[in-house]
Amino acid sequence: MEGGNKGHDLADLRAEQEREAGVLAAQNALRQQGFEDCISCGDEIDVERRAALPSAKRCLDCQEKLERQQARKARA
Repeated sequence: MEGGNKGHDLADLRAEQEREAGVLAAQNALRQQGFEDCISCGDEIDVERRAALPSAKRCLDCQEKLERQQARKARA
């Protein structure tokens, strides 16, 4: 049914717009908090990471490195 497809397309478009709005909101919040760049390496934190975890202070690579170091210390 053609009307059903248009409805799904419209719903998909709305969902995409909401995701984009969420990413922009996360970016703005992080800029205001000063967490746009990784506190470990200074590189910019990926938009996807900031959107998924607005409180992220490290890029994914640095966060994973930190967690590996912490795991090694905990085993020692």
